[in-house]
Amino acid sequence: MLLQPVILSGGSGTRLWPLSREKHPKQLLSLFNNETMLQATAQRVRKFQGEIEVSPKLIVVCNEEYRFITAEQLREIDYQNCALILEPFGRNTAPAVTLAALNACAEDQDSVLLIMPADHVIADEEKFHAVVANGLPQALQGAMVTFGIVPTRPETGYGYIEIGESINGGAPVALKNFVEKPSHEVAQQYVASGDYVWNSGIFMMRASVWLKAIQHFNLAMYQACEKSIREAKVDCDFVRIDKTAFAECPSDSIDYAVMEKLANTPELGIRGCVVPFDAGWSDVGAWDAVWQVSDKDAQGNSARGDVIMEDSKDCLVISDSRLVACLGLEDVIVVETPDAVLVTNKQNTCNIKRIITRLKDNNYLQTDNHRKVYRPWGHYDSVDSGEHFQVKRIVVKPGGSLSMQLHHYRAEHWIVVSGTARVTRGDDILHLNANQSTYIPLGVKHRLENIGTIDLEVVEVQSGTYLGEDDIVRFGDIYGRVE
Repeated sequence: MLLQPVILSGGSGTRLWPLSREKHPKQLLSLFNNETMLQATAQRVRKFQGEIEVSPKLIVVCNEEYRFITAEQLREIDYQNCALILEPFGRNTAPAVTLAALNACAEDQDSVLLIMPADHVIADEEKFHAVVANGLPQALQGAMVTFGIVPTRPETGYGYIEIGESINGGAPVALKNFVEKPSHEVAQQYVASGDYVWNSGIFMMRASVWLKAIQHFNLAMYQACEKSIREAKVDCDFVRIDKTAFAECPSDSIDYAVMEKLANTPELGIRGCVVPFDAGWSDVGAWDAVWQVSDKDAQGNSARGDVIMEDSKDCLVISDSRLVACLGLEDVIVVETPDAVLVTNKQNTCNIKRIITRLKDNNYLQTDNHRKVYRPWGHYDSVDSGEHFQVKRIVVKPGGSLSMQLHHYRAEHWIVVSGTARVTRGDDILHLNANQSTYIPLGVKHRLENIGTIDLEVVEVQSGTYLGEDDIVRFGDIYGRVE
């Protein structure tokens, strides 16, 4: 029986703003080492030892908005066999698991799904592998398995699971009840009793068992997902589900849709069980959680980037683009990016959504994307802008190509800094090297390609009456973009 890894990568992680943005969420960030959290999650399932046979295919459910950077990050760690199921919009975790289960069963494999959020940190991977092995026999026998974190403190930011007696004298225990995020007083009672664990959001079950449960508890969700997958279009690793069918899908979480109802539905014949584990887990839900799991100096400070700390303690300071100097701070979070800076005390990190709301109400672009925007061909960085002009630094990967396009309201000047460019400009084909340039008049079809073996770096100066990214008409694109 294959263990089928499924990574849920659809969250936005707004509480980690300004590093996390709607189109570049926290699972795509590298917060602790050279790997992003998505990459660390994918690597985690490669390291299983012993009798567990892991499917060579990786199923990832993500939003189509960041499909290219997701695919690129998996390519960087040499994942060659992926099914990236693209959600046109979020519908929470229960539909995401349903799509993954249908995708697995489409290949006539009733595999055991290991459902993992992409944005969790697990310090002790050997312990994680051991608890998965402990829960696997229950999943093979038709149970729905969840993994509960042994609480280390009376945490009010997590949901809890009430656990029962041991099953067959082993590590799995009976699942009695899911409970919502408690008050501090109630959380203290939960921890003191020893009968509660944190809800990790990690699950394991046969694909057919999940589909049986979702048909029973929410038939409309199953039908919308089934039609979405049945009418999907497969484009390389991308599984583009049918947007119209998915729009009819109800939104619900795994917990609400299924897990909380199992104990009260014995006629369904599906048991719920919990495998407790203590492996240095964190869902990194806010900046104070990032500080908790980060390496610290003798004063309790964690710093990344060009940071100077003086007479400060228990702080998290992240610099992305410039020097940040901190003097006389305690329990403070500072996060600097090229276009936004966050300063808060650790007690307020759960309230960052209030800042996001104000930014959106006032049409700030910093909630949507970074100044550096990733594309399938590489990335661009908006270096400067003013009335009727904008300057970008464009980096195109070897073999990468922008679409054949034109603009109605702007002209463009391209200056090659490094690499070799092939430029299509109307009927002309130009080959440009470092220190050479060209001009693209308004309304002329054009394309930029990297035909060299190193990154092509170009400075683009736009001028015109309107410089928005929606002023683009595509005539051909090797990445399937049509907008």
